Amino acid sequence: MSSPDVSSLIARAESLLQRLETLVPSSHHSPVIEPDWQASVAFRYRKRSTAAWAAGWLEPVRHVAHIRYDDLQEVDTQKARFARNLAQFVAGRPANNVLLSGARGTGKSSLVKAALHAHAGEGLRLIEVDKADMIDLPDLIDLVSSRPERFIVFCDDLSFDEGEPGYKALKSILDGTVSASGDNVLIIATSNRRHLLPEYHSDNKSYTRSDDGELHPGEVVEEKISLSERFGLWISFYPFSQDEYLAIVAQWLSHFGVDSGAIEAARPEALVWAIERGSRSGRVAYQFARDHAGRVQGAAP
Repeated sequence: MSSPDVSSLIARAESLLQRLETLVPSSHHSPVIEPDWQASVAFRYRKRSTAAWAAGWLEPVRHVAHIRYDDLQEVDTQKARFARNLAQFVAGRPANNVLLSGARGTGKSSLVKAALHAHAGEGLRLIEVDKADMIDLPDLIDLVSSRPERFIVFCDDLSFDEGEPGYKALKSILDGTVSASGDNVLIIATSNRRHLLPEYHSDNKSYTRSDDGELHPGEVVEEKISLSERFGLWISFYPFSQDEYLAIVAQWLSHFGVDSGAIEAARPEALVWAIERGSRSGRVAYQFARDHAGRVQGAAP
């Protein structure tokens, strides 16, 4: 083959490679862009990807929810355990990563927001990360590792399907491996699933019974338990009873300025609201209180 033919072939190959780079996702990505740390006490991790590159940045939350520990009712045991662990972390003492699991609308996410409100003045900061971006956790932790603040890395409503990439990244961080989180980072996740992965009836078939009658989980079950047990502190939340639901309604109505007589009169309506929503959760109680207080205030002379 003549030299001009070889040069032409190389040029065509380079052109083809350039076109392929725009079609095939690249494993290379830019480091996380450092934000203005003075812009907020809470940040959301955002990511923009193309076929050839991916870049992440921290977006300041301009309006941070002002929820206090005292606003959360009927979860005193959970609140005390969480607040104690969080206070240890803020003070620079040993503390555990936290999994808040259980019934929806019972205050799991609100507890994290209340913790930020309580300790922001002491240097606590929050970074919210979506499940899909958990694969970038090592980059995030590298970004904040030399900062003087204390960081909560927070993933709300976390659950994984089989084989999702973020699962292994989170497992590695929690496991204390080479890419483990620094002393100024605490991982907190909320989930309706205690073990973060879907559980099926067929999983029970992998259990084996030893000679002494003890049950041992098989590999399928072990894998599903292995991520959740890497959280040092598990806090479970349970559905509220009718009395607990009404107590939360009363607390929020009082918060919105409704007087005690009107709060008592609103009880039957609050129960109907819960029946219509199919739930007696704290979230439903808060939503009823907002609706009712708004109507009461609108009817006031």
